[in-house]
Amino acid sequence: MSDLLWQKSGVKVDADIQGFLAGDDVILDREFMLYDIEASRAHAQGLQRIGVLTAEETNAIDAELQQLANDFAAGDFVLDERYEDMHSAIEARLIERLGEAGKKIHTGRSRNDQVLVATRLWLRDRLRQVHALCIEVATIALDRARTETIPLAGYTHLQRAMVSSTAMWWSAWAEGFIDDAQRAADTYRLVDTNPLGTAAGYGVNLALDRDHVTEALHFGRLQVSPIGAQLSRGKFELAALEALGSAMLDLRRLAWDLSLFTSGEFAFVALPSQYTTGSSLMPNKRNPDVIELMRASYASVAAAKSEIEHLLSLPSGYHRDLQFSKGALFHGFGRGLKALALLPDLLRELRWNEAKMAQALEPSMYATDLAIELARDGLPFRDAYREAANPERWAKRDPQASLDARVSPGGHGDLRLDTLQARLDALRD
Repeated sequence: MSDLLWQKSGVKVDADIQGFLAGDDVILDREFMLYDIEASRAHAQGLQRIGVLTAEETNAIDAELQQLANDFAAGDFVLDERYEDMHSAIEARLIERLGEAGKKIHTGRSRNDQVLVATRLWLRDRLRQVHALCIEVATIALDRARTETIPLAGYTHLQRAMVSSTAMWWSAWAEGFIDDAQRAADTYRLVDTNPLGTAAGYGVNLALDRDHVTEALHFGRLQVSPIGAQLSRGKFELAALEALGSAMLDLRRLAWDLSLFTSGEFAFVALPSQYTTGSSLMPNKRNPDVIELMRASYASVAAAKSEIEHLLSLPSGYHRDLQFSKGALFHGFGRGLKALALLPDLLRELRWNEAKMAQALEPSMYATDLAIELARDGLPFRDAYREAANPERWAKRDPQASLDARVSPGGHGDLRLDTLQARLDALRD
C-alpha cells in the first residue's frame, strides 16, 4: 500500500488493523473514482481563484486529472490494494507526475467532503436513470392504454370481483410510474447540492470559492453549513434509495400480476421466449424467471435502506461508521436499476390471450353494476346491494358495455389519459 495520507512519524501501522479499516474501499471506490476526479478538477479551479494554485499549476493538474480519468476508464489505471482509497490514489498520482504542484491539491478539503461530493455526483446520475426509466415505462403503458380495450377480469383478494380492462390495467401502471418519475425528480432536487469546501465538517481558514465550484460541477445550490453537510451523509442516500424503492415497489406488484397472468391457471399473458428459462430436469417447463427476479429485486433496495438507516444512529460530526454505507448504496442501486432497465422492453413485447381472458368473465362479476343501476333508479343502495347479492339476479352481460358504462373519472368510460399525458409531458424536462 502507498503511504497513507494521514500517516504520522513514529506511529506503527498494523497490517491487519489497516486492512480492517480500509475494508473494501478500493473496490467500492471504483464506482466513485471518476466523480472524485471530476470534483478534484473543480476544486483545483477554486484554489487558483484564491491564489493557492498558479494558472500553470492548475492547468497541469487539470490535464493530469483528465489523463487519469481516461486511464481509469480504459483500464490502464487500476484502483487496487496499492492504495487506501480513491482519494489517496488520486493524490499519489498527482504527486508522482507533478511533484510539488500535486501536493497542493488537498488544500482546504478533507476526505470527508471529497466522498460527500463524489456520492452526490453519483446519486445525481443514478436518479436521472431512475427518472428516465420511469418516464419510458409510463410512456409505454399510456400508449397501450389508448389502443387496448380488452375486457380483463379484475380481482380483489385474488378472487374474481368486477370486469376490468387492459386499458385500466395499463393506465394504472402509467400513473404509478409517473408518480415514481416525479419522486425521482423531487429527490434529485434535494441531493443536487454541493458539499465540497465544507472540509472535515467545520470549514477552513481560507476564503474558498465555493460558489464557483458549485457552478463548475453544475449543482443546483450550495450546501452551506459544514456540520449540516456531514449530517446529510446517509440521509441523502436514504432519500435516493427511497425514490428508487418507490419504482421498485410498482415493479414488484406489476411482476406479481405477470407471474399470475402467465401461469397455466390464468394464461392471460404470453411472454417472449427470451424472458423465460427452462428447467434443468423437466423438459416441458418454461419458467418466468425474469419477472420473478424483478419481483425479488426490491429486497436489495430495502436491505440497503435498512443497513444505511442503522448506521445513522450517530451524534453530529463525521464518524467512520459511515464508510459502510457505500456497499449498501451500490448494491441497492445496482440490482434495482438492472431490474428496472429490463421492464420497458418486457412491456413492449407483452401479448394478451383474449380467449383465455374472456373465459375468466362470469355473471357474478356484474353484480356491482346491477347494484349501482338499482340505486340509480331510486332504490336505497343498501337495499340494492342485498338485491344484487342474490345469485338468481346475476346474468351474463356484454363486458364491453359494462366497461363503457363505467364513467366515474378514471373508470374505463372516462380514463382521462390526457390528464396523465399532461403530467408525463411536464416531467420530461
